[in-house]
This record gives sequence, C-alpha cells and structure tokens, in this order.
Amino acid sequence: MAVAHSANAGDPAASAGGETRRRSEPGALIVVDRVGKQYANGTVALDDISFTVAAGEFVSLVGPSGCGKSTVLRMIAGLGPITSGDILFEGLPPHRARQERSDLAFVFQDATLMPWRDVAGNVELPLELRGLSKSERRDRSGEALETVGLADVARSYPRELSGGMRMRVSLARAFAAHPRVLLMDEPFGALDEISRQRLNGELLRLCALAGWTVLFVTHNVFEAVFLSSRILVMSRRPGRIVADVPVDLPYPRVAHVRTSPEYSRVVGQVVGLLEGAAGSTEED
Repeated sequence: MAVAHSANAGDPAASAGGETRRRSEPGALIVVDRVGKQYANGTVALDDISFTVAAGEFVSLVGPSGCGKSTVLRMIAGLGPITSGDILFEGLPPHRARQERSDLAFVFQDATLMPWRDVAGNVELPLELRGLSKSERRDRSGEALETVGLADVARSYPRELSGGMRMRVSLARAFAAHPRVLLMDEPFGALDEISRQRLNGELLRLCALAGWTVLFVTHNVFEAVFLSSRILVMSRRPGRIVADVPVDLPYPRVAHVRTSPEYSRVVGQVVGLLEGAAGSTEED
C-alpha cells in the first residue's frame, strides 16, 4: 500500500513492505489484508485495501463519496462478503466473529431505534437477543443511559426525542453491549454543527471510560481530526488507501484544540490528500 503525502511518507514502516510488517504486529484487533470488492455487475468497489486497527485506537476513514468507506465497515462487521483478500476481527473471519463473539457494536448514520419501544427498551434490545436476564438488561440499560446523560428519558419514545438525543440512545445501546470494538458509519452526519461537536466530545469521553477501539466513517475532516488517532484517506472508486495520517494531538481532546496550529495543520494535510484522491483515476 503506497502512502501518499502522509506524515510518515519518509518512514520505511509506511512503505508497502512496512505495511506488511504493520499488519503482522501483535495486538491488532482488526486486520484488513489486500481486500477487494467487486459486485455482480462487474463494478469494482474496492481494490487492494490493507490496514490494521490496534487496541485503543480511534481510526477514521475519509474519502470521496462512493469510494467504499461504508462497504469496508460493513465487511468488517460481517454484513457483506469480500471478493478477495482477508479480514480478521480478533483473529476470526467476520462471520465467525459475529457468531462466536459479542464484543463488536455497529452504530449507523441513522439511530435505527424501534419506534414502538421506549428508550430503555431500545437500549436493551441487543441484550435481549443475546438472552440476558431481565434484571441484567435493566441494570446495563440504566448504567448506559446514565453514562450518556439520558437516564431521565428512559421511558420516553424515540418520537419524543431530538436527533441528538436519539443518537445518544444509539450510543447507549452500543455501550450497554460492552463492546471492545465500535464501528460507526457517519453517526453524526445529519446533525447541526453544535450538536455534532457536543457529541464528538461525548463519544471521546465514552471511549476513554469504556476502553473502546473505534473505526469511524465520516465526510467531515474537522470531525475526523478532532476524534482520531489516525486517519485513513481513500481514493475515489475503486477505493484504495492512499494515505495513513497520524494525528499527534494529545488526549483528552478538549474543544479549544480546534483552534490550535497543529489541528489546523492536520486538517489542511487531510484536505489536500482528499483533493488529490478525488482527482485520481482508475489508471493511477
């Protein structure tokens, strides 16, 4: 995997051979190795995608619309087949990981709440499907809602909540499942900027509290830089990883980091990489 214009561009570990060594590093929770995706109509969606996500990392995927970011996320979750290459989640292929483990949660762009269930019932749903007792479901749900600041609306219904509150319910549902890995597909994309920034901070607080490892898809570069320890930049279709950008801003990330020179520098770097990626062609 070539790394274009990355802060690591001069580092042999960021070269194609270095990427092979990185994939073999111990402790990787997610390994994506030379993965390709071709649809039945012949469209090549992804080409030779390789990266890892280690425990405790917050890794964002950014790229032009249609480049396959969400497809990558869904394949890691075992929600779609791959055409070539390998994906391992904690050492297991995704479909086996889904069957044998319960430590991965997926948060979609829409909160995907059941309108006929109250807030507590929505948070308890995956626990119910896993066969947990009513008392354990109630305890976990209450703890998770307390964590996201929604304990007082446990008996409300989704229609009674704002968009931001519904997303916090979705986060609480993931938190209640006690995942090790959280996959998030543009969960704040439909929110206004103030709500988005508030929930960015809430997400990082929960990650620190719960020890989550996160793979996050977003179109918002400012959001990606604020949240991430690394940013993977994808080219337009067929999607490829064209840069792996480290974000060397200290955690915990506080609001005023957005005004720092280093934040602005990384934002500018990623924007430049995206402009290049959007202009690439299949022959590049």
